[in-house]
Amino acid sequence: AEYQSIVDAEWQVIYDKLEACVNSGANIVLSKLPIGDLATQYFADRGLFCAGRVTEGDMKRVAKATNGSIQTTTNGLTESVLGTCGLFEEKQVGDERFNLFTKCPSTLTCTIVLRGGTEQFIAESERSVHDALMVVKRTIQSGSVVAGGGAVEMCVSNELRRRALEIEGKEQLIVNAYSKAMEVIPRQLCENAGLDATDILAALRRKHAQDGDAACWFGVDIEEGSIINTFDLGIWEPSDNKMNSLQAATEAACVILSIDETVISPKSQDPGAQATGMIGGGGGGGGGPMGNMMNSAMDIANSGGPRTGQMGPGVSYMKGRGGG
Repeated sequence: AEYQSIVDAEWQVIYDKLEACVNSGANIVLSKLPIGDLATQYFADRGLFCAGRVTEGDMKRVAKATNGSIQTTTNGLTESVLGTCGLFEEKQVGDERFNLFTKCPSTLTCTIVLRGGTEQFIAESERSVHDALMVVKRTIQSGSVVAGGGAVEMCVSNELRRRALEIEGKEQLIVNAYSKAMEVIPRQLCENAGLDATDILAALRRKHAQDGDAACWFGVDIEEGSIINTFDLGIWEPSDNKMNSLQAATEAACVILSIDETVISPKSQDPGAQATGMIGGGGGGGGGPMGNMMNSAMDIANSGGPRTGQMGPGVSYMKGRGGG
């Protein structure tokens, strides 16, 4: 009897929690933890929909869209913590079933469903959408945009080329090299689009050189295979991204140029030396070329001959303090 009273008390705790959810006035119950069969049937009998194992990200987005709040307990549930939506429905999309919250009071969140034949296609589509969203986000944060399509790079390249003519000495070569490096972006755009990069770059150089600042926004037109004002065409990039790219590339080049010496292990240059016998093995004797050189050196030392000259490739005698 005492054991049964404990079991009944535990069941009563569960029913009290379920009853609190029902009395709160909620029609939909979502939980990050699993919802058992008892709770599912209890809610279904009273006209409530419930779903368990909802990810934390989905919970936060639903709460933001419906103006609700995530609760950690069933105590003190009031109407103020509940969210609202105009329509809730469950739809089958392919092999998956989705719960859709539509006509929400807050339109700050939305869901994009990507479908495709293969996992690789879905992954590539997700990366493309993510990149597009991040570019828009970065643009809003930056507050300013510049023309894309290699227009900015060609404008900077043209200005550096003119500036290099005013510099004397080796610095002029450095500025010219930097100017030429800026043309990599429009050249790569042409190659990706299957265009003749030589003709397009020549047209861009001529346009920027003749018109100066008036042609600052002229870049590659991959659709027509020519050059065009990409800013008017709506091809924009966040100005912060462009400045960060130039700064990061310049710093990387400076780091590489600051390396004045490299140390390479001689052994790693000829990994097959051990197998070919260029390095003496551990068995003693001088069967290979290295062993022959050592035998010759010992013969010369024992005979008292001159200790100068080349023994072999990369090996020479050195006269020390006690040398004869």
